[in-house]
Amino acid sequence: MIWLALPALAAAAYYALAIIAAVKWKMADRSRPTDDKKRSSVPLPLSILKPIHGRDPQFYEAIRSHAEQDYPEFEILFGLNDPDDPAMEDIRRLQREFPGRSIGIRVVCTKAPNAKVGVLAELADHARYPLLLVNDSDIVVEPGYLRAVTAPLADPQIGMVTCLYRATAESWASRAEALGIATEFAPSVLVARLLGVADFALGSTMVFRADALRRFGGFSTIAGYLADDYQLGRHIARLGYRIEFAPVVVETDLGGESWGQTWRHQLRWARTIRVSRPAGYYGYVVTHATLWALVAFACHQSWVGVTALTLRMVAGVLVGVAVLKDRHVATDFWLIPVRDLFGFAVWLGGVFGRHVDWRDRRLRLHGDGHICAESYRRLR
Repeated sequence: MIWLALPALAAAAYYALAIIAAVKWKMADRSRPTDDKKRSSVPLPLSILKPIHGRDPQFYEAIRSHAEQDYPEFEILFGLNDPDDPAMEDIRRLQREFPGRSIGIRVVCTKAPNAKVGVLAELADHARYPLLLVNDSDIVVEPGYLRAVTAPLADPQIGMVTCLYRATAESWASRAEALGIATEFAPSVLVARLLGVADFALGSTMVFRADALRRFGGFSTIAGYLADDYQLGRHIARLGYRIEFAPVVVETDLGGESWGQTWRHQLRWARTIRVSRPAGYYGYVVTHATLWALVAFACHQSWVGVTALTLRMVAGVLVGVAVLKDRHVATDFWLIPVRDLFGFAVWLGGVFGRHVDWRDRRLRLHGDGHICAESYRRLR
């Protein structure tokens, strides 16, 4: 019975590391240069590449937050597959509201297995500036974002800058997903960085030099993968560069997803991670602290269960509130154990199956993470 309590001890150790990582993040945050020191160097001109497919919740607020940035010289390039995309109206509105900004639109016909990356390849070919920024279409950023995410690239050893993110939600299903992002996913990112795993980036923000993109062959090199953010970070790290996190946290809006939509979304993440980093995915089973705490309680090892559950709750709240500044974690923290059990069901579902649903398509993942054009069909 004592042996069955060991996973709970492993989970407790994991969340102890998450607490240490969160404290280190906050300490580093306090020691970063002030805004005045950051402004002493002139940032390089920047091209923001925005692949668009449909109109996400709060889409206009997201793209507007980019257009109103205080940055010396930048352009925003939007790429769409369909000229009748509902997002087009908001992009035209942005052009009218910011006539002094360089805001371009390109309708792209691509045969790339990953249509998003096919659009990015086209946008990168038409980008004018030496720095490129890619982030998801629904990302809302705070004032000073562009300066914060480009500043680390003044160090020639840094090849990419990425960001943590939090989520807002309008339904119980979305609230559960947002809570998972803040208290499960973000701690896993901080622990990975603490342990020296630094060859990945998050789709919430990826800033890099156009020259580095050309050196590994461009977006066409990763157009056959679903996890384009992971692949982009991996290829830049292979060039010998470091990937750093900017001190800013961006925000995404999950809208009012149903439980079915949330399940499919989470399952896509799980299966994509499984084929991209199988060792990490299967090792992640020990991080399900709530499950293993319940097993420890059932085995009459109450002190182990209490320790695992306490450290898990403290780590989740610390990362969610102190690092991500997610105000919803402060009110929803009591749902963390329930969300954990849902998360374990997602993890278990991710162990099996090769199909994932992505927007309006069903894709088949191959063992190395590749997808093929003939392997997906339009969902009904």
